[in-house]
Amino acid sequence: MIRHFLTFFGFFFSIGHVFAAIQIVAVENFYGKIAKQIGGSSVAVDSILGNPNQNPHEFQTDAATVKAIASADILIYNGLGYDDWVEKLLRVNGKPYCKTIKVADLVRVKMGQNPHIWYDPETMSMLATRLAQILNRSAAAEAFEKSMQPLREKISALRGKTSGLKVTATESIFGYMARSLGWEMLNYDYQQTTVNNAEPCFQQSVNFEKALTEGQAKVLFYNSQVQNPSAKRMQSIAKRHGIAVVGITETQPHYFLTYVDWMLWELSMIEGVLSLLK
Repeated sequence: MIRHFLTFFGFFFSIGHVFAAIQIVAVENFYGKIAKQIGGSSVAVDSILGNPNQNPHEFQTDAATVKAIASADILIYNGLGYDDWVEKLLRVNGKPYCKTIKVADLVRVKMGQNPHIWYDPETMSMLATRLAQILNRSAAAEAFEKSMQPLREKISALRGKTSGLKVTATESIFGYMARSLGWEMLNYDYQQTTVNNAEPCFQQSVNFEKALTEGQAKVLFYNSQVQNPSAKRMQSIAKRHGIAVVGITETQPHYFLTYVDWMLWELSMIEGVLSLLK
């Protein structure tokens, strides 16, 4: 009798295990949104960096982070020095058979290059395709590509009207999208220095100021999640010289359900700013 009960219990335990949602942990919330689009109800997604008011560069791991990493069947993270702490936690706390996706390796961007690869729509398409392969959901990958079409059309239309536009930024967040739009991004060395939490050198600052005071750049982008004295100073100079100043977010605000919604909103905002330029 007891043996039959244990067999019966074991059967239902195995059935429950089979139908349990696959645990996906995305370090960055925009990758988590892609994972949910692809996985649907078959996955449970936990994103670690999702607060738009939080500086991702100052993130400190805690017990909740350790627990999330330990529970992951699939782990998605950026790489490129953006979230180095992940690999340390994986070695100590990760599941033995956890499937990891290092997005930088997926898109073949190397250390030292701009780490903000999610601002390139092609990065998200490649991630969606990889997730669909792992989860065996090819139809979801096709649906995702269809959902990306409005964004691709928006980029194409804006590029057609503004290709060659010179812009600058206090950080390199918008770099990949600027490239997609056919824009020339000035002061990249300054941006990479600030991303690495270092103070720009004298010449980098001089060149940046010149781009603003001499009107070389038409738009200044800044990270609305990170406000340091240097960035504020450049914004002030830009405003005094009639340069459009646009704040963008590094992580996806929670009120945007999809990556496409987020990017379309930012591009529409930027398009509105550009329409006011002489």
